[in-house]
Amino acid sequence: MTIDKTILTATFLALLAGFALPASAAAGPSAERHQVGVSKIEAPSRERGQPLSVTVWYPAEPGGTPVLSGDNAFFDGTPAWKDAPVAAGPYPLILLSHGAGLGGTPDAMSWMAAALADQGFIVAAPTHPGNGGAHRSAEQTIKLWLRPGDVGAALEAVQATPAFAGHLAPGTIGLLGLSMGGNTALAIAGARLDSERLAGYCDDDTRNASLCQWMRMSGVDLHRMDLSQAARDNRNRRIGFVMAIDPAPVDVFDPASFKAIDVPVVLVNLGRPDALQETVRADGIAAAIAGSSYATIDDASHFSLFPTCKAGAAEQAKAQEIDEPICADGGGRARTAIHAELVEMVAKAFKQGLGSNSQ
Repeated sequence: MTIDKTILTATFLALLAGFALPASAAAGPSAERHQVGVSKIEAPSRERGQPLSVTVWYPAEPGGTPVLSGDNAFFDGTPAWKDAPVAAGPYPLILLSHGAGLGGTPDAMSWMAAALADQGFIVAAPTHPGNGGAHRSAEQTIKLWLRPGDVGAALEAVQATPAFAGHLAPGTIGLLGLSMGGNTALAIAGARLDSERLAGYCDDDTRNASLCQWMRMSGVDLHRMDLSQAARDNRNRRIGFVMAIDPAPVDVFDPASFKAIDVPVVLVNLGRPDALQETVRADGIAAAIAGSSYATIDDASHFSLFPTCKAGAAEQAKAQEIDEPICADGGGRARTAIHAELVEMVAKAFKQGLGSNSQ
């Protein structure tokens, strides 16, 4: 798909998804393919009061230890080579902000990150504390205003790490946000949270039943939470291009702040706009951001952002009282084909959005 400056509906032919190491993407904008390396670094964070783990995927030379990132009882892992040498660059940098819940770790987004590294990007994803994994916290998850700082800390850590610093293409820094990471991406572009809208987000279950039920079960009352910092300016001028896929929640921003965004923004929804919940629907936001573009993949769903499911995963999730259809997509296509389409869309958007240095 070619991203232009109009509001579009994406209609794609199904792409064949090959599972050659390390990614399932179809042939991308670059004919050169890469072995993919993956490494963990730490990013100091004064605001969080603890160092953040940052996962970095990158074009690699032969070497390292084979690993499967994100492999668990529900989802297939993505192969890569741990601590392999970085291939001669330079490469544009994509910062990646993950979602919450089962998608609340960088490893859960390995299918996207490794595929982009395979096509010639360095991809760095901070772990947003409390958003997923064993230490998941409802209170930390809803502190949306802290997430942009995590992304900034990850950027500084990558730039300060000798193994990566010499391989970064100057002036080519973008941000990809998935689900709640899309909220983060919009904040970094210049959107501001509205503290009153955020405080009332869980007054009922019409906007996000699963999240708000978890808030109540965890004893979190948004009206009693300290939201004094929620509406602060989290714009990061070092990031020159932003893409958000199924950003959520989008209905907690001050609508007037979208008009102040002056960096290129691409917004994507998974599913038809008229079938989406308002908390994730982004076509109206695209219309409010000057020069932005919008697209949909009509036969996908929000759960298409998860890795491919293992056999029996849906039944196992139901047995564990996970009510969400984690293995269901919106139409008849396989998730591997939807992933291939998403990777192709993202790679082309970042090639265009980051300019000539990313070609």
